[in-house]
Amino acid sequence: MDNKYVLSIDCGTQSVRALIFDSVGTLIGKEKLDFIPYFSTEPGFAEQDPQVFWEGICRVCKNLKENFEDIWDEILSVTVTTQRDTGINLDKNGKVLRPAIIWLDQRMAKCSKPISFKYRVMFSLVGMNKAIEVSRRKSKANWIKENQPYIWDKTYKYLLLSGYFNYKLTGKFIDSIASQIGHIPFNYKKKQWPQKEKDYRWETFGIEKDKLPELVEPGTILGYINKDVSEETGIKIGIPVIASGSDKGCETIGTGCKNLEYVNLSFGTTATVQGMAEKYFEPLRFMPAYPACIQGYYNPEFEIFRGYWMISWFKKEFAAKESIEAKEKGITEEEILNKRLMEIPPGSHGLILQPYWGPGLKSPKAKGAIIGFGDIHTRIHIYRAIIEGINYGLLDGINKIEKKSKVKVKYVMVSGGGSQSNTICQITSDMLNRKVYKSHTHETSGLGAAIVSFVALGIYPNFHEAVDNMVHYKVVFEPNKDNALIYSKLFNRVYKKVYLRLSYLYSEIQRITNYPDI
Repeated sequence: MDNKYVLSIDCGTQSVRALIFDSVGTLIGKEKLDFIPYFSTEPGFAEQDPQVFWEGICRVCKNLKENFEDIWDEILSVTVTTQRDTGINLDKNGKVLRPAIIWLDQRMAKCSKPISFKYRVMFSLVGMNKAIEVSRRKSKANWIKENQPYIWDKTYKYLLLSGYFNYKLTGKFIDSIASQIGHIPFNYKKKQWPQKEKDYRWETFGIEKDKLPELVEPGTILGYINKDVSEETGIKIGIPVIASGSDKGCETIGTGCKNLEYVNLSFGTTATVQGMAEKYFEPLRFMPAYPACIQGYYNPEFEIFRGYWMISWFKKEFAAKESIEAKEKGITEEEILNKRLMEIPPGSHGLILQPYWGPGLKSPKAKGAIIGFGDIHTRIHIYRAIIEGINYGLLDGINKIEKKSKVKVKYVMVSGGGSQSNTICQITSDMLNRKVYKSHTHETSGLGAAIVSFVALGIYPNFHEAVDNMVHYKVVFEPNKDNALIYSKLFNRVYKKVYLRLSYLYSEIQRITNYPDI
């Protein structure tokens, strides 16, 4: 096969990357631009000017063109993968009406008018009234309608970040169904906007149907780069823009997951375990599986909302010494901390962390907890307990996926920032008692998007063949059986019982202190 190239654009919370991949999955070229993740005008708010994202794309693409001019004109297509649940209001001329409210934002709508009586009854019968109320209040569209009605009145389209980029690249209000993950009225099982006018999703999320984009399957050609866009980005006129999917969904295919025997652990700000299923099912009741980047498939997912954000929390609160040392050595604090992980034995001398630093939809009163403290414990014990606590949560997610699907997970792939540490990967292998596979590239979201492009272009006849040819593993971690036994006992006899034993106390804390319950 002659070498062929595609361009993947990956826009996360803190950076945007332009990536050239070839048809065997090699990362040929990369340009990255970091930016301040968000600004806050009030406590808990997290907003970003969409122009920061777009200008970032233009800059990294032009830099990539300059550095890889010899192959730039050979690029066959471009596709975009982005962070999830970041909404943008556009008027009828495509002008941005207000800053984007990104997924980290914690504001809540009041939603003083209750949802329709029939839905209150229905959700009460299945114990989901609280969860639906949380979803309504977390909907940023509902907040805008309550607090900035003039903005909502002018809103012609309300797009996720992926849809905004697709509009900027093609001039069309169009997006992939595999990117529709957020507080929006999307029917995940049917992969479409709800067809019934009285569907509860319209009431829950408060977005009118005519304000939403056209949806297409991943792998669809959305449009073509025109002269104006080419001048802004440096991307060649006339090449197709191909629909791919969200960053997590692209990671899952980019790490080689082909069916439910595989899962991808994403060690990001939000830590997730995600699989690849041909049939829709919910690992947690009423928590949807998302449309996958492979047509006809779903991504059942289990999420730890604050995941590897807890590492940032730890560094801020406890790692001043490592921060100074890192600056002196020109490395990151994580590199220093991760070397020290091996000073602590498996199980952190009995220190167990429950990683609910952010409550889940099914457990809104949950709080984080660390139990088992003694005078032997140090800061590094806490650091290792964080890593182990996140993995306990992800292992719980794997068990739930296995239980619902009746399929045993055999292969564990890792992605995200935490996966760059071989020590964390080895701890993960021990805790899950499975081999852990680390990809040949850290840019797994971009690789997954590139896989979608190569299949769409007909370079590969199907996704399985594309994955087999484009995903490779540079390290495979084998579990230490003695460590795995310790972790199995701690998981089954301690960790799984922590929430059950503490849930009543969490409710008491909320009642006594008036701590926000959602």
